[in-house]
Order: sequence, then structure tokens, then C-alpha cells
Amino acid sequence: MAATNGAPADLFTPLRIRGVELRNRIAVSPMCQYSSEDGLANDWHLVHLGARAVGGAALVITEAAAVVPEGRISPQDLGIWSDEHVPGLRRIAAFIESQGAVPGIQLAHAGRKASTVRPWEGPGVVDPADGGWQPVGASPIAYDRHSPTPAELTAAELEALPGLFAAAARRALDAGFRWIEIHGAHGYLLHSFLSPLSNARTDAWGGDRDGRAKPLLDVVRAVRAEAREDVPVAVRVSASAWAEGGWTDADTVALAPLLSEAGGDLVDCSSGGSTPAQKIELRPGYQVPFAEAVRRAGVRSAAVGLITEPEQADAIVRDGRADLVLLARELLRDPHWPLRAAVELGRRDAAAVPPQYLRAFA
Repeated sequence: MAATNGAPADLFTPLRIRGVELRNRIAVSPMCQYSSEDGLANDWHLVHLGARAVGGAALVITEAAAVVPEGRISPQDLGIWSDEHVPGLRRIAAFIESQGAVPGIQLAHAGRKASTVRPWEGPGVVDPADGGWQPVGASPIAYDRHSPTPAELTAAELEALPGLFAAAARRALDAGFRWIEIHGAHGYLLHSFLSPLSNARTDAWGGDRDGRAKPLLDVVRAVRAEAREDVPVAVRVSASAWAEGGWTDADTVALAPLLSEAGGDLVDCSSGGSTPAQKIELRPGYQVPFAEAVRRAGVRSAAVGLITEPEQADAIVRDGRADLVLLARELLRDPHWPLRAAVELGRRDAAAVPPQYLRAFA
């Protein structure tokens, strides 16, 4: 997992991790679509993800795929808790790969932020009588005054948790995914253990930072053991809570080598999500310093958040601030951003333009 500090790289330099080579340093960040039924992938997911592969991204990561039904953020979230989810996902992974991109999947459990209505229908919680469920968490601490109090996971449930992620990883590999990301950010289950704002436990899964990191590290070990040797395992973290008493960037720098030792290959540095009291200092590339700090600690990192311009993204890689750049909203606005960036940066040679689209990028 050590960051490579050899020959200078730019946005269109290939990146090799384990047995996977990315054709450039641009990845599609996981973005929930809230468009599934019973966790099943459908044509919406195929077209949404497939378009970004056609658009030239090197790595296309699905939205958060829940490892258990109650791990969904909303009843319409993607799932991977059953073998029934594999055929639909396999169709998507195969198309992404056919376009020269690497298919990735994010494995997740929403924890205390589960069972909510879709953003365009909310805010609100889905009552169990209406198809919702009881959220669970590190401790019985609600996210905010409008959220239900989660049920505290028992020791037996926590001991079983890594196996749930490992089983999901096994299904992901069967579906053809070649990159696995574990969601340990944004206030969801694994992050709720990391954060002292949501973890008041005094047992082996609480207390000091090492105890609070145990669930995430156990999951990383379990997924690494299940994954083939050639498959990278990344971990998304919230590098800072942006709130007093919460997880800090120093905590993230300390955690990164532990993730590496557990079998992680890259830390995807997002932030926030653990408390509504957060005060995020939004500006272009506002989370890049977190990725840079992790990389300076000798661990591969990915930067995400308000990265919109080709030169901005290129400079992040060229200056060694991150190994990979993940885009979200910008790729919703322009699925072909990577192709446009190659042209603007004078790297037409690296533009993976489908022959059907050549007339637009000549």
C-alpha cells in the first residue's frame, strides 16, 4: 500500500495496484441512485455507470451496496446480501470492463443512518410499518433529534459483521468486479464506531482509538482474506468530522498504516457525516489536504470533493498530493469529463474515445 514516489505522474499516467492497471487517475466516486427494488441492480444502474465508463474514467465504482437488508440507507438502495443480486451486477461489471474501465463496487452498511426516505422525498425516516426497519449502531445515540435511536450492536453481532462483508466481497468477485471499496465514512456503521461522537462503548469495540477502529480493521482483514490477491481493496474514510470532539485528520494519518497492515491498498479520503453540528469549510479541493497527509505517511490515497477542472485534477496527481482523483457531481454533469480533460490537457493520445464518438473529439 506504500505510495509510489518514483517517476512524475499526471492525470493520464496509468496506475497499477496489485493485478489491476487503471488507464488514468480518474475514478467515478460512489453515488447513491436510490433506484433499486429489493437491492437489485437494473437498467438505470447499467446506463448510469456504463455511461461513465464510455466517458473515459479508469475506475467506475458503484453506489454503496448494502451487505445486509437493514444496511441500506433507503429501501431503494443497491444490495449485495444475496446471490440474487449477482446477475444484475454481473451485467454492469461486464459492460464497464468492455469499455476499458475497471469495475469497482463499494460495500456498505448504513448503520444508524439507515431506513430513510429518498432525498427527493425527504427528509424523513421510513417506519417499519411502511417497509423500513430498526437502525443499528455502535451505541444507542441518534444522529440528530429527528432520527431514531439505533439499537446497539451486540458482541455476537459484531463478531459476525466481518463475515457479512466477506460474503458480499465473494459475491462481488463472482459478479466480475475487480476493485472493492469498504465504506468507512459519512456516519455510516463502520464510521460510527470510529467516531467518539457516536461510540460510547467501553468494551473491545470502544474506548480509545484502537478499540474504536477494531470493527473497520476486522472488516478490512476479512475482505482482504476473501479477495483474490490481484484485487485491490480500498477504504473510504471521513478524514475529519469538522466538529469539536470528533475524529480528526491526525486520527486518519494514524489509522492509514493500520489499514495498510490489515490488507488495504488505498485510502479514499472524504470527510464529515458524523454529526449535524459539523462546520465544513467548503472550497475547491477542500478535502485534498487529507489525501495528501495520508500519502505523505506512505499510504496510497485518493482525493475527492469539489474537484471540477482538468488542470486542478492534474495538479493534484502531478504534485504528489494523491494517487487517484475521484469525481462525483462533475461526472453527473458531464459523463465525458475525462475525454474532455484529455483534450484540454494536451493528452489526446491518452483519451480512450470510443470509435462511435471519435467525430466529437477529433
